[in-house]
Amino acid sequence: MSVYPFEIRLGGFAITGYGIMMMVAFLMAGWAMQRELRRRRLDEDYAADIVVAAVVGGLLGAKLWYMALHGGPLLSRGGLVWYGGFLGGVVAVLLNGWRKRVPLLFTCELCAPALALGYGLGRVGCFMVNDDYGVPSSLPWAMKFPRGLPPTTVADLGNSGVAFPPGTDPTQVVAVHPTQLYETAVMLAAFAWLWQRRDHRHGTGWLFGGYLVCAGLERFLIEFIRVKDDRFLGGFSLAQAVSVGLVLAGLHFLVRYRRAAAAPAEPAALIPKTG
Repeated sequence: MSVYPFEIRLGGFAITGYGIMMMVAFLMAGWAMQRELRRRRLDEDYAADIVVAAVVGGLLGAKLWYMALHGGPLLSRGGLVWYGGFLGGVVAVLLNGWRKRVPLLFTCELCAPALALGYGLGRVGCFMVNDDYGVPSSLPWAMKFPRGLPPTTVADLGNSGVAFPPGTDPTQVVAVHPTQLYETAVMLAAFAWLWQRRDHRHGTGWLFGGYLVCAGLERFLIEFIRVKDDRFLGGFSLAQAVSVGLVLAGLHFLVRYRRAAAAPAEPAALIPKTG
């Protein structure tokens, strides 16, 4: 099966599938946080504040991370790295929480399911723009991206470290793992797991630890079948190194907050004022 980038052209302006799904991802993550704030009877506007901070910090962080690794212009098609976006978004969201005097752990807990949901939906955008695919595959659902970022040709895959038999036509388009869709499926399952545990009886921060472990494990494993050009230390990628850090941090949260302390009061800054 050959898949081409989804794009809507309005005159000289192009709307890509990536842009559409990024918007959907942020909106749905905001919806999830708004639902949780409503359930707790807290100020639902905090969800919108988080989304705005995450959009600005996430997009800037993702682009700066990509530029640090590969160079290139700030404004271009593609070139957004998830870990850069994650770190940039985290910094912006936490600074926003500090500005509003909301405890850091509460913000982390609130964001945990939304992060999994947003990431899963965002990977659909990567699929629609034909980016972040996997290594060659002969499985029935393997897909060709003739106009991918870059195209899945023998020449382009070879430049990313994929080996082919001598004499293979460099212009041949090769079917690869649609790893974007694998990640979507796994992270939507993680969202469902986290969403069902919002009423856990552990300490505040435990749920965020669960998210970090899920996100780190998913990315660490998917990297083994991703096309990558930044492998080091026996074939491990930079993303896998970061993933190990996320898993260790997540395990720390899970252990540290596994026992519930006294029931924490809801953040005073988010309690709606009456009268």
